[in-house]
Amino acid sequence: MDVENANCKMRVSQCADMEIIPIERPLKVTQEISGLDKLVEELHKVFTDDFVNIQDVQKLMAGYKSNPKDWKKYAKFDRFRYTRNLVDAGNGAFNIMILCWGPGHASAIHDHADSHCFMKLLSGSLEEVRYDWPSTVEPEVRKVLKRHRCSSETADQLETQMADLDLSCQNDSCQNFGGKVDRCQSECRNGNGYEEEDYSSDQMEELGRTRLEVNDVCYINDALGLHRMENPSHVDSAVSLHLYCPPFDSCRVFDARTGKPSEVKVTFWSVNGKKVKRVIEAIDNADSQQ
Repeated sequence: MDVENANCKMRVSQCADMEIIPIERPLKVTQEISGLDKLVEELHKVFTDDFVNIQDVQKLMAGYKSNPKDWKKYAKFDRFRYTRNLVDAGNGAFNIMILCWGPGHASAIHDHADSHCFMKLLSGSLEEVRYDWPSTVEPEVRKVLKRHRCSSETADQLETQMADLDLSCQNDSCQNFGGKVDRCQSECRNGNGYEEEDYSSDQMEELGRTRLEVNDVCYINDALGLHRMENPSHVDSAVSLHLYCPPFDSCRVFDARTGKPSEVKVTFWSVNGKKVKRVIEAIDNADSQQ
């Protein structure tokens, strides 16, 4: 199953048969949805089903054409950092929020806690910088995908080798199966050959950059890599709409120079247009190690 047909109501690592295939971004789909409230209503309908196709969510996000009258009450800016403003909690199946970026504001490099992330640009311009995972850190989804692939390859090898094997033969070479299956099983047991190592100064490998303009939609999950978002303008602000499913309240941010991760809580600057009293959190800080 490719990424676009995955069930985004589940954690990414639960889609064990998913292939790591990037989705075209930014995605542009013509489907009219009149207003942000209507978009939220349609999302609630979609997420009542047990299976929620990634493409269906993308089409809804792309179908809404940005109108500041719809979202200006959620657009709360901070002078020093970008803000996360909750629009709807999605009955626990998803949440949708508006992020406000002042000139030059940027996020830290971060993962998405094994969830699906959709983003639509409402105003201004943003740049997504995507990174590979550092060699010292492997997300759960990639471990699951490797185990799944390894199990499939092991089963195929066993079937072929058993078919060719003379079961009456009891010597060592017949018991060994050529060593390939044993090696595969060993790698699965030992984390797919992954070994802990020291952090180095060149951990974060940039994979590419994508400029997002108004009404563009993009998608990412941990199987596709890490990213940071930044407002490239030193004059204009930007506003983006984000949907996460399932929701999460913590994630990991990564030191740009070493790749070392840190667990951080993610909270909101405002909820339903009203400012939250305490909103100090690591992920809301611009990454100072650019």
